[in-house]
Amino acid sequence: MPASSTRDLIIEKADALFYEGGFEATSFADIAAAVGISRGNFYHHFKTKDDILDAVISLRMERTRAMLDGWQATGDGPRTRILSFIHMLIANRTKIMAFGCPVGTLCSELAKLDHAAQDRATAIFSLFRDWLAGQFRALGAGDRAEGLALHLLAWSQGAAVMATAFRDEAFIRSEVAGIEHWLATLPELSKPN
Repeated sequence: MPASSTRDLIIEKADALFYEGGFEATSFADIAAAVGISRGNFYHHFKTKDDILDAVISLRMERTRAMLDGWQATGDGPRTRILSFIHMLIANRTKIMAFGCPVGTLCSELAKLDHAAQDRATAIFSLFRDWLAGQFRALGAGDRAEGLALHLLAWSQGAAVMATAFRDEAFIRSEVAGIEHWLATLPELSKPN
């Protein structure tokens, strides 16, 4: 297997293992076994677990940017783009009920560990916040755009935590419907866009 594809596979497997089992609980041996390589070959690509974490965070940032760019490129209005964000809860409900939000769980774990990479992981939330604020500004929210974006992020994270705790798909759907209603009834956003 070429070096770049082995490295990419290590990052992919580490990303999944960190999400499903947690960063702290995942060992080099776990990742090497998931990839199907020896630990020696593994160390050729990554010297420390923090090096892998850095690569995983970079991958998640790259994927988040690509997703947001894809939503932006649809040509649909900002309200529809915000709904794309909201509907992630339903689209990813099975994994969310099993493991939580990949961004939220990683940020929480790194915060508990007081890990140096916490700020980098939190930057993924910043991408969402900034993108959502741009959508709210386009809808006429003005100075309230960032506050609305943070409120929506907090609501979606709370829904993900409760969905994980109760493993209740009906709860996720109910929260998404509540968020849709909230978005439709915000006074400054009542004009169709």
